Amino acid sequence: MHINWKKTIIAVLDIALAVYLVFAFTSFNKPDETAKVCTKVAINIADENTNGFLSAAEIKKILQRNKIYPLEKHMAFVEPRGIEDILKTSPFVKTAECYKTQDGHVCINITQRLPIVRIKSNNGDDYYLDDQGGIMPNSKYTSDLIIATGSINKAFAKNYLGWLSQTLMGNDLWRNLVEQINILPDKGVELVPRVGDNIVFIGYLPESHKTDERRQLVTQYVSKKMERLEKFYRYGLSQAGWNKYAYISLEFDNQIICKKGVKGGVP
Repeated sequence: MHINWKKTIIAVLDIALAVYLVFAFTSFNKPDETAKVCTKVAINIADENTNGFLSAAEIKKILQRNKIYPLEKHMAFVEPRGIEDILKTSPFVKTAECYKTQDGHVCINITQRLPIVRIKSNNGDDYYLDDQGGIMPNSKYTSDLIIATGSINKAFAKNYLGWLSQTLMGNDLWRNLVEQINILPDKGVELVPRVGDNIVFIGYLPESHKTDERRQLVTQYVSKKMERLEKFYRYGLSQAGWNKYAYISLEFDNQIICKKGVKGGVP
């Protein structure tokens, strides 16, 4: 049998080159983990100042409590995937990314779930609703959020109150105007403004069994009511006086009904 030595030598050289490249890539791109320890843990939390649920100190406590805080540990024993998995169990963490660098640093990037309203229901429930309709437990959150009270169960909160709150929070003027949402037993919606001594009734949110349609209907309905309220404040109450009426109803499209001395359903 004739052996083609030229082809054989080329094949051997190709294999040797491939092995060398793998070794070189590994050597130059992976730190010498057996010889290095973690000298720094960099924790970055997106929107830390605006959301306020999480801080770097709290992330450190979570990792320490689970005995996986990487500082001064050998890099070979630091597992980024394990750190990510632990952090994702927090009800306030939306995403978690962890990676190691060649100079012995461990970097952790966090994005938080965004709360849009605090629910304090008549049935005793006390929690936050995020911008995806998810429920977040009560915490030490200190920023100004709209508070929703009254006859609120979790299904109504997720399917309707979330879209109502998101519409209000998405507009700078409306977010600063509305302090409280109150849901009446018949699901009528009252708003308590920060200015004036009055309550605003906007009627009943449109219903739908389809999520996308429900979102669109509620958003359009609330936007329409708030635009009318904004105009009434600008051109009506600004002249008549902010405290002239105790109850303002925007339920009907062709009229605004104002009453004196009526407290409505807000506790």
